[in-house]
Amino acid sequence: MKVSKRAKTIKENLKQVKEYSLEEAVKALKENSSVKFTESVDCAIRLGVDPKHADQMVRGTVSLPHGTGKKVRVLVITKTGKEQEALDAGADYAGFEEYLEKIKEGWTDVDVIVASPEAMGELGKLGRILGPRGLMPNPKTGTVTPDVAKAVKEVKAGKIDFRVDKTGIVHASLGKISFENEQLVENITEFFKKIMKLRPSSAKGTYVKSLFLSSTMGPGLQIDKDEVLASIK
Repeated sequence: MKVSKRAKTIKENLKQVKEYSLEEAVKALKENSSVKFTESVDCAIRLGVDPKHADQMVRGTVSLPHGTGKKVRVLVITKTGKEQEALDAGADYAGFEEYLEKIKEGWTDVDVIVASPEAMGELGKLGRILGPRGLMPNPKTGTVTPDVAKAVKEVKAGKIDFRVDKTGIVHASLGKISFENEQLVENITEFFKKIMKLRPSSAKGTYVKSLFLSSTMGPGLQIDKDEVLASIK
């Protein structure tokens, strides 16, 4: 396979076999970003858990101090007459029957769905459409709540949800390459703190096996997880 000039340059500039500190990795990714769009900065953490066991499922939410830098499209499904309240809080769409019908017809042009509890009876019937897309509201992530306005504000401000995949890896987008170095470091650190708090009591041995940072079109850089662990204790 032909290697592009950009890939060759990145390989020459980076020592991909070494472990970086968070600060070094963020700086290296920013210095080697040469594409014509603003890349996201992504984090991948391999955990020592077996997601096949329910008591080892790592799932949660975290509010990033500096947000994700992405425009998040939010739909609120509610029967309580709080549609205008949701829209005033920043929701892009709000309603009930009309949006249930649109979803049944295949419309899923949103990033997050927030629902009030009494709406879940009908919305839950659309699990085959919403589930595979990660759009089904869940009380554990704060997207099923009577306070839909608060949930919308949190999502718009940078609250993200995450879950470990079947291979034991948690993936998350934690900002944009255009952020200040310190902002990215703070977002990543906050995410890592949350992952540590969610360690299942049934997980034995090493909990965090590896930690990588990458940009959308950049390489994956391995982070010194022990240094990050030491910094948050």
